[in-house]
Amino acid sequence: MKKKILIFGGSGLVGSVFIESSKDLFEIISIYNTNSHQIHNVISKKIDFLNERQKISSIIENQKPDVIINTVAYPSVDFCEFNHNLTDQLHVDVVKDIVSTASRINCKVIFLSTDAVFDGKINKKYTEEDVPEPVNYYGLSKLKAEQLVLENPHNVVLRTAVIYGWHEKSRFTNWILGYLKENKKVDPFIDQFNTPTLVDDLVKSMIKIIELDVSGLFHATGKTCINRFDFAKKLAISFGYDEKLVIPVTSKQKKQDAPRPKSTCLDSSKLENLINFQFMDIDHGISFILDKSRDV
Repeated sequence: MKKKILIFGGSGLVGSVFIESSKDLFEIISIYNTNSHQIHNVISKKIDFLNERQKISSIIENQKPDVIINTVAYPSVDFCEFNHNLTDQLHVDVVKDIVSTASRINCKVIFLSTDAVFDGKINKKYTEEDVPEPVNYYGLSKLKAEQLVLENPHNVVLRTAVIYGWHEKSRFTNWILGYLKENKKVDPFIDQFNTPTLVDDLVKSMIKIIELDVSGLFHATGKTCINRFDFAKKLAISFGYDEKLVIPVTSKQKKQDAPRPKSTCLDSSKLENLINFQFMDIDHGISFILDKSRDV
């Protein structure tokens, strides 16, 4: 009998790729907020996560899923910095509703968190043993949610970063490739480092976590620690665009409202070893999306 998966944020980047990749493996119910989506053999329901919170618990209790995946978050770190109340409602209060209801029906929760829980001050990749010290409210709210999720040892927290793919909702790659295609300049940061994550890899790891019934806190990112400028240059070269249009900019030159850590690269070997899976490095990830672009 197929496991039943209830996914909050099913129309987003991770949610939609997860559904396409696993709809034949699992029975899936997809919950969306604003962007409707219709997928064959997948039940889709709309919930306003802020104004219809009571529906969250009722749908969990009615559907009785085996696993809940929560991908819901504000996309803008800067928005969160100036909207603490709204951020807490979506990132913390909604998670509390999900976790408490899931615990009552003995359902596993998989929560997507972020590398922004770290302050970026150590000169190495972060492991799960390192102590979180967020420097912005986005990271703080996600850390609060992590703690709620992990109160139940059956649950899973996946810290990931700069999720990309060949997809209409892959924000960074679409910005870079869209501008370069029109011979427009782009100015990505040269002094902020992350470990970008191919969405297809993240989804494969999530499927393995469900199949193996894994629990705990894990990092789930690509292997390459890289700044956005070098990432963009690699995209330009691989897709055959003019790399001279990629102009480096520093955090001081193009100020962001919320503070950003300098380097929050993550080490994902704990999860890789546990589920016998390898995340791609940036070169293989870009080759993957280039191949996908040619199939369209």
